[in-house]
Amino acid sequence: MTQNSPIPTQMPDVDTVLKDCRDWAQTAAATVIQFFRKDTDVAFKEDQSPVTLADQTIELELKKAIAAKYPDHGFFGEESGIEGGDRDSIWVIDPIDGTRSFISGNPLFGMLLAYLEHGKVKAGVISMPMLKEIYCGGVGSAATCNGSPIHVSGQRNLDQATVYINEGEKLLDDHPLICANLLQAGQTRRFGYDCYPHALLAAGHVDAVVDYDLKPYDYFAICAVVEAAGGVMTDWQGRALTLGSNGTVVSAASPELHAALISVLNS
Repeated sequence: MTQNSPIPTQMPDVDTVLKDCRDWAQTAAATVIQFFRKDTDVAFKEDQSPVTLADQTIELELKKAIAAKYPDHGFFGEESGIEGGDRDSIWVIDPIDGTRSFISGNPLFGMLLAYLEHGKVKAGVISMPMLKEIYCGGVGSAATCNGSPIHVSGQRNLDQATVYINEGEKLLDDHPLICANLLQAGQTRRFGYDCYPHALLAAGHVDAVVDYDLKPYDYFAICAVVEAAGGVMTDWQGRALTLGSNGTVVSAASPELHAALISVLNS
Protein backbone atom coordinates (compact mmCIF):
# COMPACT_ATOMS: atom_id res chain seq x y z
CA MET A 1 0.00 0.00 0.00
CA THR A 2 1.39 3.40 -0.98
CA GLN A 3 1.40 6.36 1.35
CA ASN A 4 -1.52 7.97 -0.48
CA SER A 5 -3.65 4.83 -0.75
CA PRO A 6 -7.06 5.02 0.95
CA ILE A 7 -7.43 3.19 4.22
CA PRO A 8 -9.26 -0.12 3.63
CA THR A 9 -12.58 -0.16 5.47
CA GLN A 10 -14.42 -3.11 6.95
CA MET A 11 -18.12 -2.76 6.10
CA PRO A 12 -20.20 -5.04 8.34
CA ASP A 13 -23.70 -6.15 7.37
CA VAL A 14 -26.69 -4.46 8.98
CA ASP A 15 -27.57 -7.38 11.25
CA THR A 16 -24.06 -7.37 12.70
CA VAL A 17 -24.20 -3.61 13.23
CA LEU A 18 -27.56 -3.84 15.01
CA LYS A 19 -26.29 -6.56 17.33
CA ASP A 20 -23.26 -4.40 18.13
CA CYS A 21 -25.53 -1.39 18.73
CA ARG A 22 -27.72 -3.33 21.15
CA ASP A 23 -24.72 -4.65 23.06
CA TRP A 24 -23.07 -1.24 23.32
CA ALA A 25 -26.37 0.43 24.25
CA GLN A 26 -26.77 -1.97 27.19
CA THR A 27 -23.25 -1.18 28.37
CA ALA A 28 -23.83 2.56 28.04
CA ALA A 29 -27.11 2.27 29.95
CA ALA A 30 -25.36 0.60 32.87
CA THR A 31 -22.87 3.47 32.95
CA VAL A 32 -25.36 6.32 32.81
CA ILE A 33 -27.52 4.80 35.56
CA GLN A 34 -24.56 5.23 37.91
CA PHE A 35 -24.63 8.99 37.29
CA PHE A 36 -28.38 9.68 37.14
CA ARG A 37 -29.81 11.86 39.91
CA LYS A 38 -26.43 12.09 41.57
CA ASP A 39 -24.48 15.27 42.28
CA THR A 40 -22.57 15.99 39.11
CA ASP A 41 -20.72 18.98 37.72
CA VAL A 42 -22.30 20.61 34.69
CA ALA A 43 -20.37 22.71 32.18
CA PHE A 44 -21.85 24.71 29.33
CA LYS A 45 -20.39 24.76 25.84
CA GLU A 46 -20.18 27.80 23.57
CA ASP A 47 -23.71 27.15 22.26
CA GLN A 48 -24.91 27.00 25.90
CA SER A 49 -25.72 23.29 25.66
CA PRO A 50 -24.76 21.44 28.85
CA VAL A 51 -22.19 18.66 29.17
CA THR A 52 -21.45 16.37 32.11
CA LEU A 53 -18.93 13.74 33.06
CA ALA A 54 -21.56 11.15 32.13
CA ASP A 55 -21.68 12.46 28.52
CA GLN A 56 -17.91 12.35 28.23
CA THR A 57 -17.53 8.95 29.90
CA ILE A 58 -20.16 7.22 27.75
CA GLU A 59 -18.84 8.68 24.50
CA LEU A 60 -15.30 7.57 25.36
CA GLU A 61 -16.50 4.07 26.27
CA LEU A 62 -18.44 3.77 23.01
CA LYS A 63 -15.51 4.97 20.93
CA LYS A 64 -13.16 2.49 22.61
CA ALA A 65 -15.57 -0.40 22.02
CA ILE A 66 -16.14 0.52 18.39
CA ALA A 67 -12.44 1.08 17.69
CA ALA A 68 -11.58 -2.31 19.19
CA LYS A 69 -13.86 -4.07 16.70
CA TYR A 70 -13.64 -1.67 13.75
CA PRO A 71 -10.25 0.07 13.94
CA ASP A 72 -10.58 1.46 10.41
CA HIS A 73 -13.88 3.28 11.05
CA GLY A 74 -14.35 6.97 11.78
CA PHE A 75 -16.33 8.76 14.49
CA PHE A 76 -18.56 11.79 14.83
CA GLY A 77 -19.27 12.34 18.52
CA GLU A 78 -21.18 15.20 20.08
CA GLU A 79 -18.50 15.75 22.69
CA SER A 80 -15.31 14.90 20.79
CA GLY A 81 -16.12 15.96 17.23
CA ILE A 82 -15.06 14.20 14.05
CA GLU A 83 -12.19 11.72 13.82
CA GLY A 84 -11.53 9.91 10.55
CA GLY A 85 -14.24 11.83 8.77
CA ASP A 86 -12.82 10.77 5.41
CA ARG A 87 -13.47 7.08 6.14
CA ASP A 88 -16.18 5.22 4.23
CA SER A 89 -17.68 3.97 7.51
CA ILE A 90 -18.48 6.38 10.34
CA TRP A 91 -20.22 5.94 13.69
CA VAL A 92 -22.27 8.89 14.91
CA ILE A 93 -22.63 9.15 18.70
CA ASP A 94 -24.83 11.18 21.03
CA PRO A 95 -23.96 9.79 24.47
CA ILE A 96 -26.85 11.55 26.23
CA ASP A 97 -29.54 12.92 23.98
CA GLY A 98 -31.31 15.24 26.38
CA THR A 99 -28.61 16.34 28.81
CA ARG A 100 -30.94 19.03 30.17
CA SER A 101 -33.43 16.28 31.04
CA PHE A 102 -30.63 14.20 32.56
CA ILE A 103 -29.33 16.97 34.82
CA SER A 104 -32.84 17.87 35.98
CA GLY A 105 -33.72 14.30 36.99
CA ASN A 106 -36.09 13.69 34.07
CA PRO A 107 -35.73 10.05 32.88
CA LEU A 108 -36.68 10.79 29.27
CA PHE A 109 -33.13 11.16 27.97
CA GLY A 110 -31.63 8.72 25.50
CA MET A 111 -28.45 7.49 23.88
CA LEU A 112 -28.17 7.58 20.09
CA LEU A 113 -25.78 5.55 17.97
CA ALA A 114 -25.85 5.40 14.17
CA TYR A 115 -23.70 3.68 11.56
CA LEU A 116 -23.09 5.43 8.21
CA GLU A 117 -21.56 4.18 4.97
CA HIS A 118 -20.53 6.75 2.37
CA GLY A 119 -22.47 9.38 4.31
CA LYS A 120 -25.76 7.44 4.33
CA VAL A 121 -27.26 5.96 7.47
CA LYS A 122 -27.43 2.16 7.44
CA ALA A 123 -28.47 1.36 11.01
CA GLY A 124 -29.13 2.99 14.33
CA VAL A 125 -30.32 2.59 17.89
CA ILE A 126 -32.35 4.76 20.27
CA SER A 127 -31.65 3.65 23.83
CA MET A 128 -33.78 4.89 26.73
CA PRO A 129 -31.70 3.73 29.72
CA MET A 130 -34.10 4.61 32.54
CA LEU A 131 -37.06 3.07 30.69
CA LYS A 132 -35.07 -0.06 29.78
CA GLU A 133 -36.10 0.32 26.12
CA ILE A 134 -33.81 -0.13 23.12
CA TYR A 135 -35.20 0.72 19.68
CA CYS A 136 -33.26 -0.59 16.68
CA GLY A 137 -33.62 -0.24 12.93
CA GLY A 138 -31.58 -0.53 9.78
CA VAL A 139 -31.80 -0.68 6.00
CA GLY A 140 -33.49 -3.94 5.06
CA SER A 141 -34.10 -4.83 8.70
CA ALA A 142 -37.38 -4.46 10.58
CA ALA A 143 -37.48 -2.04 13.50
CA THR A 144 -37.68 -3.48 17.00
CA CYS A 145 -38.08 -2.44 20.63
CA ASN A 146 -36.32 -4.82 23.01
CA GLY A 147 -36.32 -7.39 20.23
CA SER A 148 -40.04 -7.20 19.42
CA PRO A 149 -41.13 -5.83 16.03
CA ILE A 150 -42.57 -2.31 15.95
CA HIS A 151 -44.28 -0.33 13.21
CA VAL A 152 -45.61 3.17 12.71
CA SER A 153 -49.36 3.79 12.99
CA GLY A 154 -49.83 4.46 9.28
CA GLN A 155 -52.03 7.48 10.04
CA ARG A 156 -52.64 9.45 6.82
CA ASN A 157 -54.97 12.22 7.97
CA LEU A 158 -53.40 15.22 9.70
CA ASP A 159 -56.73 16.19 11.25
CA GLN A 160 -56.75 12.86 13.11
CA ALA A 161 -53.06 12.77 13.99
CA THR A 162 -51.24 13.02 17.29
CA VAL A 163 -48.37 15.44 16.68
CA TYR A 164 -45.37 16.15 18.88
CA ILE A 165 -43.70 19.56 18.60
CA ASN A 166 -40.12 19.38 19.83
CA GLU A 167 -38.03 22.39 20.89
CA GLY A 168 -41.13 24.55 21.19
CA GLU A 169 -39.45 27.58 22.77
CA LYS A 170 -36.82 27.70 20.02
CA LEU A 171 -39.53 27.46 17.37
CA LEU A 172 -41.53 30.21 19.05
CA ASP A 173 -38.50 32.51 19.12
CA ASP A 174 -37.19 31.79 15.62
CA HIS A 175 -40.33 30.89 13.66
CA PRO A 176 -43.42 32.19 15.48
CA LEU A 177 -45.72 31.83 12.45
CA ILE A 178 -44.69 28.22 11.87
CA CYS A 179 -45.20 27.51 15.55
CA ALA A 180 -48.66 29.07 15.40
CA ASN A 181 -49.56 26.93 12.40
CA LEU A 182 -48.34 23.76 14.13
CA LEU A 183 -50.47 24.58 17.16
CA GLN A 184 -53.50 24.31 14.86
CA ALA A 185 -52.36 21.07 13.21
CA GLY A 186 -53.45 17.58 14.18
CA GLN A 187 -56.12 16.32 16.54
CA THR A 188 -53.80 16.11 19.56
CA ARG A 189 -50.59 18.06 20.13
CA ARG A 190 -47.85 17.62 22.71
CA PHE A 191 -44.69 19.60 23.33
CA GLY A 192 -41.60 17.47 23.73
CA TYR A 193 -37.84 17.24 23.55
CA ASP A 194 -35.10 14.97 22.29
CA CYS A 195 -35.36 11.51 20.81
CA TYR A 196 -38.20 9.83 22.69
CA PRO A 197 -41.13 11.31 20.72
CA HIS A 198 -39.55 9.86 17.56
CA ALA A 199 -39.24 6.46 19.26
CA LEU A 200 -42.93 6.67 20.19
CA LEU A 201 -43.70 7.40 16.55
CA ALA A 202 -41.69 4.37 15.39
CA ALA A 203 -43.65 2.21 17.85
CA GLY A 204 -47.01 3.49 16.59
CA HIS A 205 -48.02 5.50 19.66
CA VAL A 206 -47.90 8.94 18.00
CA ASP A 207 -48.21 9.92 14.35
CA ALA A 208 -45.77 12.76 13.70
CA VAL A 209 -42.92 14.73 15.23
CA VAL A 210 -41.67 18.15 14.14
CA ASP A 211 -38.17 18.93 15.39
CA TYR A 212 -35.77 21.84 15.12
CA ASP A 213 -32.14 22.85 15.54
CA LEU A 214 -30.74 19.31 15.43
CA LYS A 215 -27.23 18.09 14.61
CA PRO A 216 -26.30 14.87 12.76
CA TYR A 217 -25.74 13.04 16.04
CA ASP A 218 -29.33 14.00 16.98
CA TYR A 219 -31.10 12.71 13.87
CA PHE A 220 -29.23 9.88 12.12
CA ALA A 221 -30.01 7.10 14.63
CA ILE A 222 -33.61 8.29 14.88
CA CYS A 223 -33.92 8.28 11.08
CA ALA A 224 -32.71 4.67 10.90
CA VAL A 225 -35.32 3.51 13.42
CA VAL A 226 -38.24 5.57 12.07
CA GLU A 227 -37.66 4.49 8.47
CA ALA A 228 -37.16 0.84 9.42
CA ALA A 229 -40.53 1.06 11.21
CA GLY A 230 -42.19 2.25 7.99
CA GLY A 231 -42.15 5.97 8.66
CA VAL A 232 -40.84 8.94 6.70
CA MET A 233 -38.21 11.35 8.04
CA THR A 234 -36.74 14.34 6.18
CA ASP A 235 -35.92 18.00 6.68
CA TRP A 236 -38.70 20.59 6.47
CA GLN A 237 -38.28 20.85 2.71
CA GLY A 238 -38.73 17.10 2.22
CA ARG A 239 -35.05 16.46 1.53
CA ALA A 240 -33.20 13.39 2.77
CA LEU A 241 -31.13 13.93 5.92
CA THR A 242 -27.38 14.14 5.40
CA LEU A 243 -24.31 15.30 7.30
CA GLY A 244 -24.96 18.74 5.82
CA SER A 245 -28.67 19.05 6.66
CA ASN A 246 -29.89 22.28 8.23
CA GLY A 247 -31.24 20.77 11.47
CA THR A 248 -34.95 20.95 10.67
CA VAL A 249 -36.65 17.54 10.89
CA VAL A 250 -40.12 16.11 10.41
CA SER A 251 -41.05 12.48 11.07
CA ALA A 252 -44.38 11.01 10.03
CA ALA A 253 -46.24 7.72 10.02
CA SER A 254 -47.10 7.83 6.29
CA PRO A 255 -46.10 9.68 3.11
CA GLU A 256 -49.50 11.40 3.07
CA LEU A 257 -49.14 12.71 6.62
CA HIS A 258 -45.57 13.74 5.92
CA ALA A 259 -46.68 15.74 2.85
CA ALA A 260 -49.40 17.47 4.87
CA LEU A 261 -46.89 18.56 7.52
CA ILE A 262 -44.40 19.74 4.91
CA SER A 263 -47.21 21.94 3.58
CA VAL A 264 -47.89 23.35 7.06
CA LEU A 265 -44.20 24.02 7.66
CA ASN A 266 -43.83 25.89 4.36
CA SER A 267 -47.15 27.72 4.23
